[in-house]
Amino acid sequence: MDCNVMETINYKIRTFKEKTSETEFLSYVLGADIGGTYTKIGIAGVKDSKPVLLFSLEFKSQELMSIIPAVNETLAYADRNYNIKINSACFGVAGAIYTDTINLTNLDWGIDKIELIRETTVNDVSIINDFQAIGYGLNLLDPNNENDILNIRDEKSQGITSSTKVILGAGTGLGKSILSYDKHYNIYAPIPSEGGHEDFPAQNDFEIKLLEFIKRLRGISQPVTYEELLSGRGLESIYLFLNETQKFNPTEFTKEIEQTDDKVPLISKYKEKDERCRETFRLFTRFYARCAKNFVLNTMATGGLYIAGGIASKNREIFESKEFLDEFENAYRRTEILKKIPIYVIVNYDVSLLGACFAAMHHSK
Repeated sequence: MDCNVMETINYKIRTFKEKTSETEFLSYVLGADIGGTYTKIGIAGVKDSKPVLLFSLEFKSQELMSIIPAVNETLAYADRNYNIKINSACFGVAGAIYTDTINLTNLDWGIDKIELIRETTVNDVSIINDFQAIGYGLNLLDPNNENDILNIRDEKSQGITSSTKVILGAGTGLGKSILSYDKHYNIYAPIPSEGGHEDFPAQNDFEIKLLEFIKRLRGISQPVTYEELLSGRGLESIYLFLNETQKFNPTEFTKEIEQTDDKVPLISKYKEKDERCRETFRLFTRFYARCAKNFVLNTMATGGLYIAGGIASKNREIFESKEFLDEFENAYRRTEILKKIPIYVIVNYDVSLLGACFAAMHHSK
């Protein structure tokens, strides 16, 4: 989508549509994508049973003490610049959803449904997992548009009829969602999952030593989960483990990486130039494929594996690599199923916002 970006002191505004007429949209909804790094809140108009994004505000999550001021600022912007009021909202959050008060996985603040209704002008509020929001958003993407979805191994070439689909994505944390087809609404409906927090299955002494290192590094006494390897901090953990246990010749990039607090962008940037960075991504890719393989087998996701998250969109080539595909198909049994699973990478930056707005539409019904 073409958009204009304006930076203000506390947030960034992305404008998708400058003006609307009184009759252009049937209604309006608010959708939010609340992650460990960024909180994005968008307003969409409803047209032909689909949300059309008008604008979004992006905040740094660590700079917020509560979601309330961000929501009210977004509502005020909608009123001031578009002369519209919002009644229905859906919040996609990185956390387990089982009460009206949600503690966020990688933030010090949470979301309270009752407080949102009391402290804002929105009175129809739903809260879903952030990967459920991606699942809803998948319904709005064009599988033939490479700006939406990148085909790694396309369904058409495998001759499989769509059924259950799964979404998996590493970023600040690790998220999962299962998509089941809803005949009534003619959409894929996402089911929440906390599978990113399942135990990582070490296969050899090297991997056991890696897990022991992560326990010491992160102060973990319980079993190490997949998220501790498949996330930004997971990439850093693997790099630091290799730095401690393997001998690599220093490069011009080594000192730069060691001197920065946020090592992940540089590890990614130099993965083709620095041997330690390359080995970090090789292991990360293999672990990612193992997680994907287990998820697909758990759900019989013959409709396809969809990979999401910031790390995937910035390093999409790793999912086309022999390393990923070999490990994905490496199974004692049911290799014949794994060889036929369609694999895609979701690259649309706005899929979570679109999904949250789509969910707000359906939940309000």
